[in-house]
Amino acid sequence: MTLLLQVSDPHFGTERAPVVHALVRFAHSLKPDVLLLSGDITQRATRAQFAAARAFVDRLHVPRCVAVPGNHDIPLWHLPLRMLRPYARYRAAFGAELEHTLQTDDLLLLALNTTRWWRHEDGELSAAQIERTAERIAQARPGQRRVVMVHQPLAVTQPEDDNNRLHGHAEALRAWGAAGVDLIVGGHIHLPFVLPLAGGGWAVQAGTAVSSRVRDGAGNSVNVIRIDAAASERAVVERWDHDAAQGDFVLRQAHRLQAPPRG
Repeated sequence: MTLLLQVSDPHFGTERAPVVHALVRFAHSLKPDVLLLSGDITQRATRAQFAAARAFVDRLHVPRCVAVPGNHDIPLWHLPLRMLRPYARYRAAFGAELEHTLQTDDLLLLALNTTRWWRHEDGELSAAQIERTAERIAQARPGQRRVVMVHQPLAVTQPEDDNNRLHGHAEALRAWGAAGVDLIVGGHIHLPFVLPLAGGGWAVQAGTAVSSRVRDGAGNSVNVIRIDAAASERAVVERWDHDAAQGDFVLRQAHRLQAPPRG
């Protein structure tokens, strides 16, 4: 079994110290195999914020970290840096690669960069990214669950979030669904949910892990994703919310994801 901890949108620079400490304790107790860091790691892409984020990740003691940048991880006000070296500070903290592939016996994880320096908030999937990812999904080994991680969502549940969907989302959903994707995980909108996709697979969205920039009706939360090739379901996705009264992350929902109907 592969155990994934999805931490999204921590927005370091706006973090809540008690929530950070609680998440560190939770990770030490959970002992996940992989940390999924699905973007907006910082609030304004400063060196100090990236240093704080890197120190936080190191404190979690997770063996492998797979990260992608979010739109907040590109400098907003420093225009020369944004245009010429938009990922310089991100790379200094989290490595040179902006996209990753991770394989285990029961997992194929494809992490994609959906940010663009010329876009303020919107994300984008290029035709090449969509095609390349579909090919890799189709080549997964028997027993591997096929997971794609992005920052901005491909599917939403609220009308007000529709304009936050990735440019190219319709094409990606068709191609990846046909290729056999199991999960598409993301963040950006600070609203956790699990949604079956008409073309195949499931959208798994995470809330903001530790930031004060919480959305109405959705506080700080993380996702725990349990992948087991021997199990009948594609995955088990758990939502863990920070409970201020208890000072800990507590289990709120668990979803056993079967194969959804295809449209």
